[in-house]
Amino acid sequence: MNTKLFSPYKIKNVELKNRIVMSPMCMYSCSNEDGKVMNWHLTHYTSRAVGQVGLIIVESTAVTPQGRISDYDLGIWDDEQIDGLKQVVDLVHEQDSKIGIQLGHAGRKANLNGTIHAPSALAFNEDMSTPEAMTGGQIKETVQAFKDGAYRAKQAGFDIIELHGAHGYLINQFLSPLTNHRNDEYGGSRENRFRFLAEVIEAVNDVWNGPLFVRISANEYAEGGNTQDDFIYYAKEMKRRGVDLIDCSSGGVVPVGVDAFPGYQVPYADRIKHEAEIATGALGLITQGWQAEEILQNDRADLVLLARELLRDPYWPLTAAKELRTEIKGPRQYERGWKY
Repeated sequence: MNTKLFSPYKIKNVELKNRIVMSPMCMYSCSNEDGKVMNWHLTHYTSRAVGQVGLIIVESTAVTPQGRISDYDLGIWDDEQIDGLKQVVDLVHEQDSKIGIQLGHAGRKANLNGTIHAPSALAFNEDMSTPEAMTGGQIKETVQAFKDGAYRAKQAGFDIIELHGAHGYLINQFLSPLTNHRNDEYGGSRENRFRFLAEVIEAVNDVWNGPLFVRISANEYAEGGNTQDDFIYYAKEMKRRGVDLIDCSSGGVVPVGVDAFPGYQVPYADRIKHEAEIATGALGLITQGWQAEEILQNDRADLVLLARELLRDPYWPLTAAKELRTEIKGPRQYERGWKY
Protein backbone atom coordinates (compact mmCIF):
# COMPACT_ATOMS: atom_id res chain seq x y z
CA MET A 1 0.00 0.00 0.00
CA ASN A 2 1.31 3.46 -0.91
CA THR A 3 1.02 5.62 2.16
CA LYS A 4 1.45 9.32 2.77
CA LEU A 5 2.70 8.65 6.30
CA PHE A 6 5.79 6.87 5.00
CA SER A 7 6.47 9.20 2.08
CA PRO A 8 9.43 11.61 2.27
CA TYR A 9 8.84 15.23 3.14
CA LYS A 10 11.18 18.06 2.21
CA ILE A 11 11.10 21.31 4.10
CA LYS A 12 13.59 23.96 3.09
CA ASN A 13 16.97 22.20 2.91
CA VAL A 14 16.02 19.12 4.98
CA GLU A 15 14.34 15.94 3.73
CA LEU A 16 12.61 13.66 6.21
CA LYS A 17 12.30 9.98 5.31
CA ASN A 18 8.70 9.91 6.58
CA ARG A 19 6.08 12.22 8.13
CA ILE A 20 6.34 10.82 11.67
CA VAL A 21 7.65 13.28 14.26
CA MET A 22 8.48 12.74 17.90
CA SER A 23 6.95 15.65 19.77
CA PRO A 24 9.19 17.47 22.27
CA MET A 25 8.54 16.16 25.78
CA CYS A 26 10.41 17.32 28.87
CA MET A 27 12.36 14.50 30.53
CA TYR A 28 13.42 16.41 33.69
CA SER A 29 16.52 14.22 33.72
CA CYS A 30 19.54 16.47 34.18
CA SER A 31 21.38 15.49 37.36
CA ASN A 32 21.93 19.03 38.60
CA GLU A 33 21.52 22.61 37.51
CA ASP A 34 24.10 22.57 34.69
CA GLY A 35 21.52 21.62 32.03
CA LYS A 36 23.83 19.09 30.39
CA VAL A 37 22.86 15.95 28.47
CA MET A 38 22.88 12.74 30.52
CA ASN A 39 22.99 9.08 29.48
CA TRP A 40 19.21 8.99 29.72
CA HIS A 41 18.90 11.53 26.91
CA LEU A 42 21.27 9.54 24.70
CA THR A 43 19.24 6.36 25.21
CA HIS A 44 15.83 8.01 24.97
CA TYR A 45 16.28 9.88 21.71
CA THR A 46 18.43 7.29 19.97
CA SER A 47 15.91 4.52 20.59
CA ARG A 48 13.23 6.44 18.66
CA ALA A 49 15.68 6.90 15.80
CA VAL A 50 16.31 3.15 15.79
CA GLY A 51 12.52 2.83 15.65
CA GLN A 52 12.58 4.83 12.40
CA VAL A 53 10.88 8.05 13.51
CA GLY A 54 11.56 10.52 10.69
CA LEU A 55 12.11 13.60 12.85
CA ILE A 56 12.88 13.71 16.56
CA ILE A 57 12.44 17.04 18.35
CA VAL A 58 14.43 17.33 21.57
CA GLU A 59 12.52 18.57 24.59
CA SER A 60 12.17 22.24 25.47
CA THR A 61 15.73 23.40 26.11
CA ALA A 62 16.19 26.56 28.13
CA VAL A 63 17.95 29.54 26.59
CA THR A 64 18.74 30.99 30.04
CA PRO A 65 19.14 29.38 33.48
CA GLN A 66 16.25 31.49 34.78
CA GLY A 67 14.11 30.30 31.84
CA ARG A 68 14.08 26.63 32.88
CA ILE A 69 10.80 24.98 33.81
CA SER A 70 12.66 23.10 36.56
CA ASP A 71 16.19 22.57 37.89
CA TYR A 72 16.38 19.35 35.87
CA ASP A 73 15.81 20.78 32.39
CA LEU A 74 18.21 20.67 29.48
CA GLY A 75 19.91 23.96 28.69
CA ILE A 76 21.54 25.68 25.74
CA TRP A 77 22.70 28.88 27.45
CA ASP A 78 26.35 27.85 27.72
CA ASP A 79 28.95 26.63 25.22
CA GLU A 80 29.78 23.76 27.59
CA GLN A 81 26.35 22.27 26.84
CA ILE A 82 27.09 21.88 23.12
CA ASP A 83 29.13 18.66 23.28
CA GLY A 84 26.38 16.67 24.96
CA LEU A 85 23.77 17.91 22.50
CA LYS A 86 26.10 17.04 19.61
CA GLN A 87 26.31 13.47 20.95
CA VAL A 88 22.54 13.18 20.73
CA VAL A 89 22.55 14.62 17.20
CA ASP A 90 25.27 12.26 15.98
CA LEU A 91 23.58 9.16 17.40
CA VAL A 92 20.25 10.06 15.78
CA HIS A 93 21.94 10.80 12.44
CA GLU A 94 23.60 7.37 12.53
CA GLN A 95 20.10 5.90 12.21
CA ASP A 96 19.22 8.10 9.20
CA SER A 97 16.71 10.19 11.16
CA LYS A 98 16.64 13.97 11.41
CA ILE A 99 16.68 15.84 14.68
CA GLY A 100 15.42 19.20 15.87
CA ILE A 101 15.56 21.05 19.16
CA GLN A 102 12.87 23.14 20.84
CA LEU A 103 14.21 26.38 22.30
CA GLY A 104 12.19 27.64 25.22
CA HIS A 105 11.84 29.96 28.18
CA ALA A 106 9.34 29.19 30.94
CA GLY A 107 8.53 32.75 31.98
CA ARG A 108 6.03 32.71 34.85
CA LYS A 109 5.81 28.90 34.75
CA ALA A 110 9.42 28.50 35.93
CA ASN A 111 9.43 26.42 39.11
CA LEU A 112 12.77 27.63 40.46
CA ASN A 113 14.21 29.37 43.48
CA GLY A 114 14.82 33.06 43.02
CA THR A 115 13.22 35.71 40.87
CA ILE A 116 11.35 34.71 37.74
CA HIS A 117 10.25 37.02 34.92
CA ALA A 118 7.25 37.35 32.62
CA PRO A 119 5.58 40.00 30.47
CA SER A 120 3.37 40.96 33.44
CA ALA A 121 3.46 40.32 37.19
CA LEU A 122 0.75 37.66 37.15
CA ALA A 123 1.20 34.27 38.83
CA PHE A 124 0.04 31.16 36.95
CA ASN A 125 -1.85 29.96 40.02
CA GLU A 126 -1.82 30.37 43.81
CA ASP A 127 0.84 27.68 44.21
CA MET A 128 3.40 29.33 41.93
CA SER A 129 5.59 32.39 42.35
CA THR A 130 4.51 35.80 41.14
CA PRO A 131 6.97 36.90 38.44
CA GLU A 132 8.46 40.32 38.00
CA ALA A 133 7.39 42.15 34.86
CA MET A 134 10.26 42.23 32.38
CA THR A 135 11.97 45.53 31.67
CA GLY A 136 12.77 46.58 28.13
CA GLY A 137 16.39 45.66 28.75
CA GLN A 138 15.47 42.19 29.99
CA ILE A 139 13.34 41.64 26.90
CA LYS A 140 16.28 42.50 24.65
CA GLU A 141 18.58 40.20 26.66
CA THR A 142 16.09 37.34 26.26
CA VAL A 143 15.80 37.86 22.51
CA GLN A 144 19.59 37.69 22.38
CA ALA A 145 19.51 34.48 24.46
CA PHE A 146 17.25 32.83 21.86
CA LYS A 147 19.67 33.95 19.14
CA ASP A 148 22.64 32.56 21.06
CA GLY A 149 20.77 29.30 21.66
CA ALA A 150 20.06 28.99 17.95
CA TYR A 151 23.74 29.51 17.17
CA ARG A 152 24.70 26.76 19.64
CA ALA A 153 22.05 24.47 18.10
CA LYS A 154 23.71 25.04 14.74
CA GLN A 155 27.11 24.20 16.21
CA ALA A 156 25.68 20.97 17.67
CA GLY A 157 24.45 19.95 14.20
CA PHE A 158 20.67 20.06 14.61
CA ASP A 159 18.62 19.92 11.41
CA ILE A 160 15.63 21.93 12.63
CA ILE A 161 14.88 24.49 15.33
CA GLU A 162 11.48 24.90 16.95
CA LEU A 163 10.54 27.89 19.12
CA HIS A 164 8.27 27.03 22.04
CA GLY A 165 5.41 29.49 21.73
CA ALA A 166 2.80 27.26 23.40
CA HIS A 167 1.56 25.89 26.72
CA GLY A 168 1.72 29.15 28.62
CA TYR A 169 5.49 29.62 28.50
CA LEU A 170 7.18 32.97 27.87
CA ILE A 171 6.50 33.48 24.15
CA ASN A 172 2.90 32.37 24.67
CA GLN A 173 2.63 34.75 27.64
CA PHE A 174 3.54 37.68 25.39
CA LEU A 175 1.04 36.58 22.71
CA SER A 176 -1.98 36.15 24.99
CA PRO A 177 -4.09 39.03 26.33
CA LEU A 178 -4.77 36.79 29.34
CA THR A 179 -1.14 37.01 30.46
CA ASN A 180 0.15 40.16 28.78
CA HIS A 181 -1.13 43.30 30.50
CA ARG A 182 1.71 45.56 29.38
CA ASN A 183 1.08 49.13 28.21
CA ASP A 184 4.29 49.56 26.21
CA GLU A 185 5.19 48.48 22.67
CA TYR A 186 5.03 44.79 23.70
CA GLY A 187 1.45 44.89 25.01
CA GLY A 188 -2.07 45.96 24.20
CA SER A 189 -2.83 45.40 20.52
CA ARG A 190 -2.43 42.09 18.74
CA GLU A 191 0.42 43.57 16.73
CA ASN A 192 2.23 44.67 19.89
CA ARG A 193 1.72 41.32 21.63
CA PHE A 194 3.33 39.62 18.62
CA ARG A 195 6.37 41.90 18.75
CA PHE A 196 8.43 39.73 21.13
CA LEU A 197 7.98 36.60 19.00
CA ALA A 198 8.71 38.61 15.85
CA GLU A 199 11.99 39.82 17.34
CA VAL A 200 12.93 36.29 18.42
CA ILE A 201 12.21 34.89 14.95
CA GLU A 202 14.27 37.59 13.25
CA ALA A 203 17.15 37.16 15.71
CA VAL A 204 17.21 33.37 15.27
CA ASN A 205 17.14 33.68 11.48
CA ASP A 206 20.20 35.94 11.65
CA VAL A 207 22.25 32.87 12.65
CA TRP A 208 20.12 29.97 11.37
CA ASN A 209 19.42 28.97 7.75
CA GLY A 210 17.62 25.67 8.32
CA PRO A 211 13.89 25.00 8.78
CA LEU A 212 12.29 26.97 11.61
CA PHE A 213 9.15 25.69 13.36
CA VAL A 214 7.03 27.44 16.00
CA ARG A 215 4.76 25.56 18.40
CA ILE A 216 1.60 27.46 19.36
CA SER A 217 -1.36 26.93 21.67
CA ALA A 218 -4.05 27.46 19.06
CA ASN A 219 -6.87 27.36 21.62
CA GLU A 220 -6.49 29.08 24.97
CA TYR A 221 -9.77 27.64 26.31
CA ALA A 222 -10.62 30.81 28.22
CA GLU A 223 -12.83 33.84 27.61
CA GLY A 224 -10.82 36.90 26.66
CA GLY A 225 -7.96 34.89 25.18
CA ASN A 226 -6.74 34.77 21.61
CA THR A 227 -9.26 33.56 19.04
CA GLN A 228 -8.72 31.36 16.01
CA ASP A 229 -8.65 34.51 13.89
CA ASP A 230 -5.77 35.81 16.03
CA PHE A 231 -3.78 32.65 15.35
CA ILE A 232 -4.40 32.95 11.62
CA TYR A 233 -2.94 36.45 11.86
CA TYR A 234 0.03 35.25 13.92
CA ALA A 235 0.68 32.38 11.48
CA LYS A 236 0.70 34.73 8.49
CA GLU A 237 3.08 37.07 10.28
CA MET A 238 5.37 34.19 11.20
CA LYS A 239 5.41 32.95 7.61
CA ARG A 240 6.28 36.47 6.42
CA ARG A 241 9.29 36.45 8.73
CA GLY A 242 10.62 33.10 7.58
CA VAL A 243 8.92 30.46 9.76
CA ASP A 244 8.46 27.24 7.77
CA LEU A 245 5.94 25.25 9.85
CA ILE A 246 3.44 25.85 12.65
CA ASP A 247 3.20 23.04 15.22
CA CYS A 248 -0.40 23.25 16.47
CA SER A 249 -0.97 22.36 20.11
CA SER A 250 -3.33 24.02 22.61
CA GLY A 251 -3.89 24.96 26.25
CA GLY A 252 -1.60 25.75 29.15
CA VAL A 253 -1.93 29.54 29.05
CA VAL A 254 -4.17 29.66 32.12
CA PRO A 255 -5.21 26.81 34.44
CA VAL A 256 -8.35 25.46 32.79
CA GLY A 257 -9.50 21.94 31.99
CA VAL A 258 -9.26 20.59 28.43
CA ASP A 259 -11.70 18.10 26.91
CA ALA A 260 -9.12 15.93 25.14
CA PHE A 261 -10.10 13.18 22.70
CA PRO A 262 -8.33 11.47 19.76
CA GLY A 263 -7.34 14.08 17.19
CA TYR A 264 -8.86 16.97 19.14
CA GLN A 265 -6.20 19.44 18.00
CA VAL A 266 -6.11 18.43 14.33
CA PRO A 267 -8.71 21.06 13.24
CA TYR A 268 -6.33 23.81 14.36
CA ALA A 269 -3.57 22.50 12.08
CA ASP A 270 -6.09 22.10 9.26
CA ARG A 271 -7.43 25.64 9.44
CA ILE A 272 -4.04 27.34 9.88
CA LYS A 273 -2.54 25.32 7.01
CA HIS A 274 -5.20 26.43 4.55
CA GLU A 275 -6.05 29.95 5.72
CA ALA A 276 -2.50 31.08 6.50
CA GLU A 277 -1.05 29.00 3.65
CA ILE A 278 1.77 27.58 5.75
CA ALA A 279 2.85 24.02 6.53
CA THR A 280 1.54 22.62 9.81
CA GLY A 281 2.08 19.74 12.18
CA ALA A 282 -0.91 18.00 13.74
CA LEU A 283 -0.88 16.46 17.21
CA GLY A 284 -3.16 15.49 20.05
CA LEU A 285 -3.84 11.88 21.07
CA ILE A 286 -2.79 10.47 17.71
CA THR A 287 -2.13 6.79 18.42
CA GLN A 288 -3.06 4.73 15.33
CA GLY A 289 -1.46 4.44 11.93
CA TRP A 290 -4.79 4.83 10.13
CA GLN A 291 -5.48 8.00 12.15
CA ALA A 292 -2.18 9.57 11.08
CA GLU A 293 -2.71 8.47 7.49
CA GLU A 294 -6.18 10.02 7.35
CA ILE A 295 -4.84 13.38 8.51
CA LEU A 296 -2.21 13.40 5.77
CA GLN A 297 -4.34 11.94 2.98
CA ASN A 298 -6.97 14.61 3.54
CA ASP A 299 -4.34 17.37 3.56
CA ARG A 300 -5.21 18.44 7.11
CA ALA A 301 -1.51 18.81 8.01
CA ASP A 302 1.92 18.09 6.57
CA LEU A 303 3.47 16.24 9.50
CA VAL A 304 2.05 14.15 12.34
CA LEU A 305 3.52 14.52 15.83
CA LEU A 306 3.25 11.79 18.44
CA ALA A 307 4.06 12.18 22.12
CA ARG A 308 2.87 9.66 24.71
CA GLU A 309 2.38 6.94 22.12
CA LEU A 310 6.10 7.07 21.34
CA LEU A 311 6.84 6.76 25.07
CA ARG A 312 4.80 3.56 25.09
CA ASP A 313 6.18 2.23 21.79
CA PRO A 314 9.57 3.47 20.52
CA TYR A 315 8.98 1.32 17.41
CA TRP A 316 5.61 2.84 16.59
CA PRO A 317 6.56 3.34 12.90
CA LEU A 318 6.74 -0.45 12.54
CA THR A 319 3.43 -0.83 14.34
CA ALA A 320 1.85 1.72 11.99
CA ALA A 321 3.38 0.11 8.91
CA LYS A 322 1.87 -3.26 9.84
CA GLU A 323 -1.52 -1.60 10.37
CA LEU A 324 -1.31 0.14 6.99
CA ARG A 325 -0.05 -3.03 5.25
CA THR A 326 3.15 -1.51 4.04
CA GLU A 327 6.80 -2.45 4.54
CA ILE A 328 9.43 -0.10 5.87
CA LYS A 329 13.15 -0.51 6.18
CA GLY A 330 14.46 -0.99 9.67
CA PRO A 331 17.95 -1.24 11.13
CA ARG A 332 20.04 -4.02 9.62
CA GLN A 333 20.63 -5.52 13.04
CA TYR A 334 16.89 -6.03 13.55
CA GLU A 335 15.99 -7.52 10.16
CA ARG A 336 15.13 -10.93 11.67
CA GLY A 337 12.33 -9.38 13.68
CA TRP A 338 11.39 -6.38 11.55
CA LYS A 339 9.60 -8.21 8.72
CA TYR A 340 6.32 -10.08 9.16
